[in-house]
Amino acid sequence: MQILKVISLLLDYPAEPLREGYLELAKAISSAREISPEQRGELRLLLEELTGGELMDVQERYSELFDKGRALSLLLFEHVHGESRDRGQAMVDLMAQYEAAGFAIGVRELPDYIPLYLEFLATREDLEAREGLADVAHLLALLAARLVERKSPYAACFRALLQIAGQQLESVAELREQVAGEERDDSLEALDKVWEEEQVNFLQAEQQERCPSQASLPGKAREEGAVPLHWVDFNTGPAAPGRETANV
Repeated sequence: MQILKVISLLLDYPAEPLREGYLELAKAISSAREISPEQRGELRLLLEELTGGELMDVQERYSELFDKGRALSLLLFEHVHGESRDRGQAMVDLMAQYEAAGFAIGVRELPDYIPLYLEFLATREDLEAREGLADVAHLLALLAARLVERKSPYAACFRALLQIAGQQLESVAELREQVAGEERDDSLEALDKVWEEEQVNFLQAEQQERCPSQASLPGKAREEGAVPLHWVDFNTGPAAPGRETANV
């Protein structure tokens, strides 16, 4: 499904190939009959914004939006498992799904990175692709609602994905009240708080390793001192290579 490849490129870190492929991408959006004319128009507006300004400004806005805090993380399992150990198994299962389909990924990309997941679905039959989107529709709706709340044109990508999945866009509106009441996690204060909490957890875990006798503490105390499973996202920030826009 070609439009999934297009949305994958729009959601990836902005790079020069996106600008070079402007005409091809614009044509693909205009010919996408899986989404409504309104959604095609919104995707065109996003494409115009990403390719019309200074590249560094576009990249900075992208990083400000998706790389600060976890509310708008483009890693699917961040919203499902957080830092729990279940996230590791989910990664393994998704990677196995890619491998079974003969879909190879680069070493710099985590399997649950949404642009990568969309690129995978773009290689599948339409029904399978729609089912793959339906499986994560609740997360797509939540991200869409948060982006609408922040008045970001990137919301167009997630509304389009919900349409392709056969979901009602009313689900985004229904989440607006919930999202409006959320405390922003991308402020300097919120980011400092997360860093302080991670430092405390790290020091507790280090102390536990040095004092094995603490392993006999009750379950809750051991859980509080456990080391969370961290995954490094090599796709965010300037180091992330843009995808090729050819052969959309």
